[in-house]
Amino acid sequence: MSTASLTRTRFPSALLVAVGLAAGFGIAQGTGIRALGGAVFAGAGVAAGVLWLRRRGAATAVALAGLYVAAFVLAHVLAIGVGMSAWLAVSLVTLTAAGVTFGVADGPTDDAVAR
Repeated sequence: MSTASLTRTRFPSALLVAVGLAAGFGIAQGTGIRALGGAVFAGAGVAAGVLWLRRRGAATAVALAGLYVAAFVLAHVLAIGVGMSAWLAVSLVTLTAAGVTFGVADGPTDDAVAR
């Protein structure tokens, strides 16, 4: 499926955010290969970034990319620095980042609401 068809079908970029954060962590933890989890995180982030750029423009894409990376960092801070369970930390940041992404990038545009 090309990114053009993903844009037309309104594939939810929030799903890519959730996959990048949660599945990336799960794969890294399950296989013991952190780089593999990082590849999932990066790939999902790039795919989501393409959708954000095409749907909402550069400013929104940069802001959501910052949120995505900040969620990744915050999961580490919560798990290592605060002592929270790693899966709980990843779950919290994933739900938050995906929820914000859905509200900002996947909701209807002003044009669609006006119709």
